[in-house]
Amino acid sequence: MARTSSTPHPDSPRARPRTAQLLAESEHPCPLVIAHRGGRGDHPENTLAAIRGALAVGADMLWLSVQVSRDGVPVLYRPLDLGELTDGSGPVEAHTAEQLARLNAGYHFAGCDGRFPYRRSSAAQLPSLAAALRVVPAHVPVLLDLKSPHVAVLAPAIAAVLDTPTAEGTTGWGRVRFYSTQREATETMSAFPLAHCFEPRDTTRDRLMLCRLTRQRPAPPAPGTWAGFELHRKVELTEEFTLGTGASCIPDATFWDERSVDCFRGDGGVTLVFFGVNTPEDYLTAWHLGADAVMADSPRRMVQIRADLARMVERRGSAPGLGTPAARLVGASSRTSAGSQLAANR
Repeated sequence: MARTSSTPHPDSPRARPRTAQLLAESEHPCPLVIAHRGGRGDHPENTLAAIRGALAVGADMLWLSVQVSRDGVPVLYRPLDLGELTDGSGPVEAHTAEQLARLNAGYHFAGCDGRFPYRRSSAAQLPSLAAALRVVPAHVPVLLDLKSPHVAVLAPAIAAVLDTPTAEGTTGWGRVRFYSTQREATETMSAFPLAHCFEPRDTTRDRLMLCRLTRQRPAPPAPGTWAGFELHRKVELTEEFTLGTGASCIPDATFWDERSVDCFRGDGGVTLVFFGVNTPEDYLTAWHLGADAVMADSPRRMVQIRADLARMVERRGSAPGLGTPAARLVGASSRTSAGSQLAANR
C-alpha cells in the first residue's frame, strides 16, 4: 500500500517545521509513533523521566501538555488540579514556577506491582517547558497541547521560551507544533507568525461527522494542514423533540475509515494523526488507512509493534491483513511487559 504524501505544500507562507521533514524523509513503512504526554503508560506523564524513556525506545515525536505558572513560566502538566498527579494541590496558575518544580509529578504513578515507585524519587519533578526542550534533541519534533484555561497568558509565555536562542543559535519554533481542544487556544497561538498549529478540533470533528454520517464530501483542509482525532471514541447522539430529548450512547465509535481519510487528503499535503492507538490491531488499522502518525500511551510497546510489523512487511512484501491476530503482530514478551504497565496506569 503506497502512503499518500504528507509533506506540506511548497508554497506555504511559513517555513515547514522539522516534523514535516521527518515525515518526508522517513523510511518507516508504518506510521510514526508519538509518545502521548511523553509516554504516560511507561513513566509519569509530562516528566523528564517520561521524555527520556520515550527517546530511549525510539519514539519519533513527543506530545506534551503545557500550562503556565503564577509568574508566567510554561510548565508541563495536564489536569486542572495538582492533586490529581502530584503531592501538591490547587491549580497550576496559583503557584510559582519555583514552587511547582518542588512537586513530585509521579507521586500517584502506580507500577505493575501496584506500588508507587516514584514517591521517594526525585526523577519525576514537575518540569518547565524550557527544561523539557533542553532534554529533547533538536531533530525530534515536539507537539504541545495547550491545557491552561488562561491561554492569553500561556501563549506569550511559550513564545518567549521558543524565541530564546539555543547554543546553535536557532530558536525552538521550527520543531514545535500546537494543539488544543479549545478553538480559542489554537487561534491565539496562531497569531504568532512562526507558530504551526493543528487544525482546530471542532473543524476536524465536523468534517469527520459529515463524512461518517452523511454522503457529503466536505472540502478538505488546505495543503500543509495537520489534523488529529481519536481512532475510537465514546459518542453520544442526542435528538430534540417537542416533549423532551432522546439520546443514544456508542461507547467505542470508530471515526476513521477509507472514506473519511479520503475526505481529508484532498490533493495531498495533509498530515493525519490518529489519537489513542494502543493495540496492535489499531496500529495495523492506522497503517492500512495511511495515517502519518499515531499517538500512543506506551511508546515502548508501540515502537516494538511497529518493528515487528515492519519485519513482517519486509518478509512478505506487503502488510498483513486487518484480521491478523495480535499474537502474530507483536512478540509475546513485549505484549506482556508493556501491556501490563499500560493497563496499570489507565
